[in-house]
Amino acid sequence: MTAVPHPALQLAPEVADAIAEGRPVVALESTIISHGMPYPQNVAMATEVEGIVRDHGATPATVAVLDGRLCVGLSPEQLELLASDDDVTKVSVRDLPYVVARGAHGATTVAATMRVAAMAGIRVFVTGGLGGVHREAPQTFDVSADLTELGQTSVAVVSAGVKSILDIGLTLETLETLGVPVLVDGSDEFPSFYSRSSGFGAPMRVDGAAEVAAVMRAKWDLGLDGGIVVANPIPAEDEIPDDEIGVIIEQALADMGRLGIHGKDATPYLLGRIVEITGGASLTANIALVRHNARLGAAIAAAYAVR
Repeated sequence: MTAVPHPALQLAPEVADAIAEGRPVVALESTIISHGMPYPQNVAMATEVEGIVRDHGATPATVAVLDGRLCVGLSPEQLELLASDDDVTKVSVRDLPYVVARGAHGATTVAATMRVAAMAGIRVFVTGGLGGVHREAPQTFDVSADLTELGQTSVAVVSAGVKSILDIGLTLETLETLGVPVLVDGSDEFPSFYSRSSGFGAPMRVDGAAEVAAVMRAKWDLGLDGGIVVANPIPAEDEIPDDEIGVIIEQALADMGRLGIHGKDATPYLLGRIVEITGGASLTANIALVRHNARLGAAIAAAYAVR
């Protein structure tokens, strides 16, 4: 039976119709628009990714908080606002009640997008890269809320792996502890966002959308709540080799340390600094991997919709 969306949500008409009719829907985050890429590439990317999802048989549902309303599915004008307005707050789950109560604008992180998608009855969510355990976490306790959300919210998250600015090994260990299946599509190695390799093996390999959908059904039909990580390696022609990007990340981390940046400002700073150091090559890779993830996510949503 199709889930009834939470009454606090404001669903775009095409999203509401697709959910009501049991057709495939793919949730998309908005932090990548407001805090992950510069303008105007961000709005162009968001529009293109929605088009890719439609072209592959699913309905896109970009999630954001606008004027304090939890919006699922955005108009072109709303996408433009998120891409260009300096007053859009980066919103994780802890921030949702505050931003809603103040009637403010917010761009949702992976964790917040997962929560809102689940409230809407959407089972598949596409993003660029996952948050995780930061490299200095043993001292700072800086661990992304994405991991907590994956441990409790039943949504499959398609990404190009854990962001390579993080501690991938500790992140995979934490996901195991939380009982989150980590699937890698078409590879025996876990990817690291900009690169197809990370030095860590694939916890579980799958080949294609149908196999992912089968795991989704098995997990949730067994009553095992919580999310699923679907890691989709960046295409080989678009990757930045792991050893090359590693040096760049170390430089960006050192720069961030000197500036005293931490907390939720860390990831946007690091991604922006890496774009500067690479002369835009990392932005090109980022856009390519998001496109790739959108294609897989739409295929997974379509396969899961067939019961």
